[in-house]
Amino acid sequence: MKKIFLSLTLLLATMQLFAQDNGVEMADQLRKDGKIYVVVTCIVIILVGLLAYLFSIDKRLKKIEKENTAKK
Repeated sequence: MKKIFLSLTLLLATMQLFAQDNGVEMADQLRKDGKIYVVVTCIVIILVGLLAYLFSIDKRLKKIEKENTAKK
């Protein structure tokens, strides 16, 4: 019963957010000026950098694990 009540409460709380209709003025202005592409490019560069970093860590970790299992 508590789970149902909590779910309904959270659902009603989020319904208020959908009722607000204030457009994102900053994004509209950036889109109008053509600067949104700069923002998207920066985000993509950051994400690609993070992914490359994670893959390099994964590669090094696999190498260490392989060396560790070979010693046993």
